[in-house]
Amino acid sequence: MSLSQACGIGILLVALWKFFGELLRKPTVDLNGPKKDNWLTGNFSEMFKGGVDYCVELTEKYGGAVRLFGPILTGEVIFLSDPLALYHVVKDQHIFEEPDMFIATNKAIFGEGLIATVGDQHRKQRKQLNPVFSTFNMRESLPTLQPIARKLTSILVAKLPDDGSYKEIDVLPLLSRSALDGVCQAILGYPSNTLEATENDEYPEALRMLGPLISRFIYFRPSVAIIMRNFSPYWRTKLVDWITAPWIPTEIMKDVREMRRIVEIMDHGSKKAFAEKKAALETSAASSSSQGKDMMDIMLKANSASSSSERLADTELLGQMNVMVFAGLDTTTSALSRCVYLLAKNPLAQVRLRSEIRDAIRSTSLTQDDFSLFERDNSLLHLSYDTLINLPFLDGIVRETLRLYPPFPHMARNVNKATTLPLQFPVRSSSGADLSAITLPENTVILISILAANRNRTIWGDDANEWKPERWISSPGRKDGPGTDITLDGVEARSSAPALGVKDGVRYPGIYSNMMTFLGGSRSCIGFKFAEMEMKEILAALILRLHFALPTDPDANGHIKEIQWKLKAFHTPVVKSPAGDGVTPQIPLNIRMVREEDFAW
Repeated sequence: MSLSQACGIGILLVALWKFFGELLRKPTVDLNGPKKDNWLTGNFSEMFKGGVDYCVELTEKYGGAVRLFGPILTGEVIFLSDPLALYHVVKDQHIFEEPDMFIATNKAIFGEGLIATVGDQHRKQRKQLNPVFSTFNMRESLPTLQPIARKLTSILVAKLPDDGSYKEIDVLPLLSRSALDGVCQAILGYPSNTLEATENDEYPEALRMLGPLISRFIYFRPSVAIIMRNFSPYWRTKLVDWITAPWIPTEIMKDVREMRRIVEIMDHGSKKAFAEKKAALETSAASSSSQGKDMMDIMLKANSASSSSERLADTELLGQMNVMVFAGLDTTTSALSRCVYLLAKNPLAQVRLRSEIRDAIRSTSLTQDDFSLFERDNSLLHLSYDTLINLPFLDGIVRETLRLYPPFPHMARNVNKATTLPLQFPVRSSSGADLSAITLPENTVILISILAANRNRTIWGDDANEWKPERWISSPGRKDGPGTDITLDGVEARSSAPALGVKDGVRYPGIYSNMMTFLGGSRSCIGFKFAEMEMKEILAALILRLHFALPTDPDANGHIKEIQWKLKAFHTPVVKSPAGDGVTPQIPLNIRMVREEDFAW
């Protein structure tokens, strides 16, 4: 055994000692819940295996606060979806912070961005970044997204038969690449062209592969936090060198090596792009020339104009680049893919949406009744920002999809000091007693179930688990209605609640239509307006020219492809066995050009 291997084993033994030491210190919460399913993964393996149904059934059986068992290094976890409890979690950020494993992992991957900082540093970053995602800046960035949406549509059209018949196409890679081009160009100002590139640009490709890799490491996050907290940078590097050594042949180590490679590519590419942006800003300042309109240009310019006490360091700005692209890419890809799948599954909704888009284009352009104009690529056939954001049925489709299938189904919080959390709806203790509040010891881990909160039938109605975009059209006066600004950190504004998502004055504290999809308070998603706009632009371009349907043709063995969505860190679509392997992410759909009758609903 070499010296480096012996050192690596020694470091690992110390880490294991730390692991089990933390495990033994975990507190106990007197709350009802299921028994532990597995000594290693607790209830989490069943939660990921059961997916949406498991989470919904868990809440309906035990209520809005449930005791679960996490992976062995996590211990007990409180599965939380009660609206009053979540109001306090969102409001009292100093008590309910992201766990070390979340912060440490994000810092190791992305640097000092918003999702890797806490306390005063996070508040300073948030204050600097809030104006970047204003409605004005969204309106200015839409023209960057429109050519990408048209290009995606044209690529799909080029793959179709000339006779107008269906062809099965896996749309997931193209939707992912279009979302990637959108965030790279509109947020970073990076000239990516992954939709048409014949050779991969390794920087955007690394960004695209990062999300799926992170999903595979969900059980290993606690170990990252302990290593980051207890070892110096030198020994952290040594440990990574050891566990990524090629002589360790296991599949998980191959994934670790791939993760390291991708993070290094992302780090190198981000630093290069940041240096170019900063140099361009200094040149434009010296020559008084105008800067670009991407988010990074806006952020850098605003930061340079800030006082020295408010200004972010270069390492923090670099971290924002990585975080914004990662969050925008995976959020948009997940939600957009689900939208297209649901429209293929619901042809009447697809026809209604197509008709709404066509009518909007006709009313805002010189185009009237020439159907042939909708059959080919036409750069004049696009919607203004205000028209796009305010289309009622398109807005309903996006909101309903984000309600039922939030891109991030769960988010963790750590209780920094012992507290009592009040509940809107009573639950039972482990002994069967009714509880209107739960006592949480210090270091308790909370799992905010965004998915369960968004499907709470007491709040959303008996049809809460059904996809009904039309429910949003009949809802009066949404607080964050289309085209309006809201306060990203304004969790106190609870009295002006709209009708939808409210029951007897009770609502969730989310910043987006009373749902928890983008959370609330100072840890809410800062870029949700961009994700919503990009989804709407791509959907409008696709549905106007293309018709989508679920696969219908059997394979050589007589099996028809059935798409299944697996719950991991994100919702992942696969093809169920026996027609598929149940592992490879894909969304095969039948696609054809639209016909005139496809506009009549």
